[in-house]
Amino acid sequence: MASTAPHFSLSLRTKRSFFSYPPNHNRLHFNSNTSPSLSVSTARNSRICAASSQVMDPFAAKSLPTIVQVDLGNRSYPIYIGSGLLNQPDCLHRHVHGKRVLVVTNETVAPLYLDKVVDALTRGNPNVSVESVILPDGEQYKDMDTLMKVFDKAIESRLDRRCTFVALGGGVIGDMCGFAAAAFLRGVNFIQIPTTVMAQVDSSVGGKTGINHHLGKNLIGAFYQPQCVLIDTDTLNTLPDRELASGFAEVIKYGLIRDAEFFEWQEKNMQALLARDPSALAYAIKRSCENKAEVVSLDEKESGLRATLNLGHTFGHAIETGVGYGQWLHGEAVAAGTVMAVDMSYRLGWIDDSLVQRVADILKQAKLPTAPPEIMTVDMFKSVMAVDKKVADGLLRLILLKGPLGNCVFTGDYDKKALDDTLHAFCKS
Repeated sequence: MASTAPHFSLSLRTKRSFFSYPPNHNRLHFNSNTSPSLSVSTARNSRICAASSQVMDPFAAKSLPTIVQVDLGNRSYPIYIGSGLLNQPDCLHRHVHGKRVLVVTNETVAPLYLDKVVDALTRGNPNVSVESVILPDGEQYKDMDTLMKVFDKAIESRLDRRCTFVALGGGVIGDMCGFAAAAFLRGVNFIQIPTTVMAQVDSSVGGKTGINHHLGKNLIGAFYQPQCVLIDTDTLNTLPDRELASGFAEVIKYGLIRDAEFFEWQEKNMQALLARDPSALAYAIKRSCENKAEVVSLDEKESGLRATLNLGHTFGHAIETGVGYGQWLHGEAVAAGTVMAVDMSYRLGWIDDSLVQRVADILKQAKLPTAPPEIMTVDMFKSVMAVDKKVADGLLRLILLKGPLGNCVFTGDYDKKALDDTLHAFCKS
């Protein structure tokens, strides 16, 4: 018998036909009924929680950035998106507090962009001094020992509460730098400069920071918002193909859970994304940030709606923990986890088989895995999922698709046999 638990639903309903340009903004509203739910619907007179604007011709070289605003009252901040932004220091200057800056990066990114970022921070700012700490690269280093290196550098440099931390790198660096900023002297300013697709479309936005524990991913951390997010799309030119594809798992997620038109756009443009077409990448990043910002604006601390952004993550985090951090990239694990969540949704009778096939097809197009590694067993999945952050009062809540494309639910009210059947379908034991 299915357990009883309130669930949250998220849907996008639209009568517009598909087109290749950004759709109109959506209005998010609450429905008051027995089971609290959240939905997204189009409307002319909408309240825009995450507004964006292109301030110059998008085809102009080194144009001014597109800005997506994350609306959180006095903690609101802009996401700057554009080409060559690291060569335009004004965006950074207006968000640096005090005269001391600590750049946190890793040994892969530092040779590529550290000097450029230091120059951007100090150009025309002779009173600003910059320190840096270079961490080892990889998910396996997202732990307390590595985090201490950031604190060591900050304390040795005698940084004060007016300093600014800058995260330069992918999701691991962003999460650790943000957590360090939240904890150092009980909170200092920080800026996100994400250099991977994964970080640009997801992890740099919304203030989730933290580190891993050997028993589970991201179990230690804090919600702590940056001063701004600066996305220089040129940094993707140096991103390895595998890292590029990994980030598309999060892009695909947005289409599945809340933005049907965006998913349809992806189906037609995935090859352009893999080929690093600048226009396609810019639009995918912008639309992903708009989706993320809209949700964060309504549910900063993940009390319900924001949890829907974790489609496939409960299964995916179990894969990352089970095989060892760093063996599978986060997006690869999320892709396989998304297939499992979709399979379970189908077993529950909540979606039709055509959507199951579309999900498998687009993930294959993106060169992402559609099944977990053979090492994963049913018991391994259950053991790790039991300590997932979305467990409440011993009940595992999942994000599942329900209804047509662009609809999902966050719920613990499902037939547990469907979960068991899905795990056994993807695991040998």
